[in-house]
Amino acid sequence: MAQETQNHTLSVSGWAAYDSSGEIKPYTFKRRENGVNDVTIEVLYCGICHTDLHYAKNEWGITMYPVVPGHEITGVVIKVGCNAGKFKIGDRVGVGCLAASCLKCEFCADSQENYCDQMQFTYNGIFWDGSITYGGYSNVIVADYRYVVRIPENLPMDSVAPLLCAGITVFSPLKDNGMLGSPGKKMGVVGLGGLGHVAVKFGKAFGHHVTVLSTSPSKETEAKGRLGADDFIVSTNSQQMQAGKRSLDFILDTVSAQHSLGPILELLKVDGTLVTVGAPDQPLELPSFPLIFGKRSVKGSMTGGMRDTQEMMDLCGKHNITCDVEVIAPDTINEAMDRLAKNDVRYRFVIDIAGRISNI
Repeated sequence: MAQETQNHTLSVSGWAAYDSSGEIKPYTFKRRENGVNDVTIEVLYCGICHTDLHYAKNEWGITMYPVVPGHEITGVVIKVGCNAGKFKIGDRVGVGCLAASCLKCEFCADSQENYCDQMQFTYNGIFWDGSITYGGYSNVIVADYRYVVRIPENLPMDSVAPLLCAGITVFSPLKDNGMLGSPGKKMGVVGLGGLGHVAVKFGKAFGHHVTVLSTSPSKETEAKGRLGADDFIVSTNSQQMQAGKRSLDFILDTVSAQHSLGPILELLKVDGTLVTVGAPDQPLELPSFPLIFGKRSVKGSMTGGMRDTQEMMDLCGKHNITCDVEVIAPDTINEAMDRLAKNDVRYRFVIDIAGRISNI
């Protein structure tokens, strides 16, 4: 498979992993020239997602080296194709996980491009021209305008970047399960990390009573005092779990480590729903009795389509929701990756790609 095709003449500076050591090093490569459906974007910031670590180290066995990670990209439009008239030079924009889809299937027609069986990711995917996609750890990216969203003017470009993955990953199941426009429900969030802290912010902004479940008692002050959660349950405390039985309408499980869903399901009311968005490398334990005796449902969800991503961005602008981030320089990416592997971040690393403090 060709990494670059004939029209890939735009020289770009970036950072890539070359092998399964996962070490990120400078990398100069070529992107396609701006096409009729494209916008060229000067990248200002790019979040570091745990997925980047998996791909850098080839932990899923599908990495095409060299891999340029990054799918939480914010920047400014510097070139516009003739069919991309919804954008103009200078627009503040974002690019998330999606680079391409078939545009013809039932899912694309319903703006659920993330479930198209021909969907390709922003990096380590195969674009329509047969080239390998390279992500946002680079100073410029060329993107089809149909997979680009606008960033509200009131949101800072650094702390909004992780919304393009972490944000939409938790927003979509909230929307799909009736948690928008129907305030007053009791919502649980399992795990208080990059995904979980955004889910708490969404839950409170949408008018719900939010309970955080965590194995770490030390996170209670953070959850309630700073993020605004209403309740906190230590999931390893049997008394607290017993007291919370049948108390929640909806639970969003963001944990990416292997764990049993049984005790968590017991917290749902009859007819309640649990959605899991984490990706443990071992199967989840799913006992049948909590499902059967509570008429409960367990669902999965993956990122979101472009319509939902823009809706999420607009709501974040309305409610002034951003991610809690630690901004780093490109030359400290490897240190950040090591810390991320140890969950030593609150709550998301963001690379200052442009190498300056931006007021845009």
